[in-house]
Amino acid sequence: MGVLLDFAAPLCVLSALAEVALSQSTATAPGQPLQTGPVGQFQIVGESLVSAQQLFLGTEDKVYIVDKVENNPGQVNGHPAWAVEYGVAANNAKPLDIVTNSFCAGGNVMGDGTWLNVGGNPSPLSQTGGAPYDDPDGRQSLRLLNPCDDNSCTWRVFGDMTTQRWYPSVETLEDGSLIILGGCKNGGYVNDAGQDNPTYEFFPSKGDPIPSQILQTTLPTNLYPLTQTGIPPSLITTLTEETPLDPIPDAVRTYPASAGTIMLPLTPANNWSATVLFCDGCPTWNIAANPTSTSCGSYTQDDPLPEGRSMANFIFLPDGRVLCTAGYGNDTWAIGQSYADKPVLQPIIYDPSAPKGSRWSSQGLSPSTVPRMYHSAATLLPDGAGITYPTEYRVEKFYPSYYNERRPEPHGILKQLSYGGPYFDISLDSQDLFGNVQNVQSAKVIVIRTGFSTHSMNMGQRYVELQSSYTGYENNTAILHVNQLPPNPAVLVPGPALMFVVVNGIPSVGVQVMVGSGKVEQQTCRLIR
Repeated sequence: MGVLLDFAAPLCVLSALAEVALSQSTATAPGQPLQTGPVGQFQIVGESLVSAQQLFLGTEDKVYIVDKVENNPGQVNGHPAWAVEYGVAANNAKPLDIVTNSFCAGGNVMGDGTWLNVGGNPSPLSQTGGAPYDDPDGRQSLRLLNPCDDNSCTWRVFGDMTTQRWYPSVETLEDGSLIILGGCKNGGYVNDAGQDNPTYEFFPSKGDPIPSQILQTTLPTNLYPLTQTGIPPSLITTLTEETPLDPIPDAVRTYPASAGTIMLPLTPANNWSATVLFCDGCPTWNIAANPTSTSCGSYTQDDPLPEGRSMANFIFLPDGRVLCTAGYGNDTWAIGQSYADKPVLQPIIYDPSAPKGSRWSSQGLSPSTVPRMYHSAATLLPDGAGITYPTEYRVEKFYPSYYNERRPEPHGILKQLSYGGPYFDISLDSQDLFGNVQNVQSAKVIVIRTGFSTHSMNMGQRYVELQSSYTGYENNTAILHVNQLPPNPAVLVPGPALMFVVVNGIPSVGVQVMVGSGKVEQQTCRLIR
């Protein structure tokens, strides 16, 4: 079951002053990755100190990990930690105090770059706020973090929501604020009417929670509803005004029979039109008896997965392909109530540009040695690798086919992108074009929001290609003339993102940029010049 939530507020303030653009300051040109890696393989690179139930990329070097309260080896303020800041370059972890119990919380990033972690779980009454964990009830908590590279940032509890939410979904909206959807009040393996929270609300607050019919009628499988910000502005959720969508084929695909889901790349070639891919999950709600699903449909059947899989992570690669990793794939979805015993260790890659019938491939890819199933998370890194975490402590990087190639080092990447406005130039030298100016014809400028990863979802993940043209020169150099984002914040909502320049399928190292004004506010849209 799916629904559109329609928000009537205008997308942005229109401006005819194309010349008055956001700051045109440019970022330092990216260099090469700091190391090489075994292409097509996973490599264990570090220890996370806490289990990575939730994670997100906060800066170009820092991944922030959030766990449930448990006796992790990391310690902070005299008690076990359930959050860390993980340094990608050094592969080290610094424990952080996230204060309240963040078990199965939701999260996303606002238009000003502040990350919200929301909801969670109660603690045993005998321990709430006391030893040995010092973990107050987290079900109503709003936890904020401003990422940093100097090891000084900390989580702070902003306050409480008016209601309790465990397993909520969170999406960033066109003004950079957040919508918080669903969840339950007390927890358990699945939801029920006695504890359902069939409402949504906003952060910063826009008033009392709003009832949602779709979250009332989709019990018991409406936890962590699968959501995407739609184009034009709306919220697509497979779970102001709700417009039901046709029933999704081969459901159930929501938690705990979690499907991999991702909005496919938005490009000039498809006029930035949205297509959402749903793969795997469980065909019906009979936990112990039904096989995991091989179906892969976006309401039009796509290529099936090579094997049945549940709880798979989908993350974008800068070249437009999708890495599918982790998950469970036995003949039955689960044994008893959740005792999965057959991890899927083999990664596969989905190529949306390949002919139908050949979009999935594991050629040249080696399996992981670490089972990653329930609670596993993954994200793209600026160097184009994927980083994956299990419900234990070994951190793995996955090295795609391009990883050890010489990377483009483009000059002229803007630190901040606007919605419409003047174009900007990116220069590529002969090495960036691999000695042949004809390669500029393949060059693309890509912006990726990596999202908030938990339970096989990356909330807010998106891939957008900017419109560009080029001028090539006889000395095998070239200039890319790059348009700003389309004048529509629904294409890519405000906030931090990674920008890549991809030549012949080989990406530069990503540069973190700010999309929009850098504030939580109605964005300004400008004429494209």
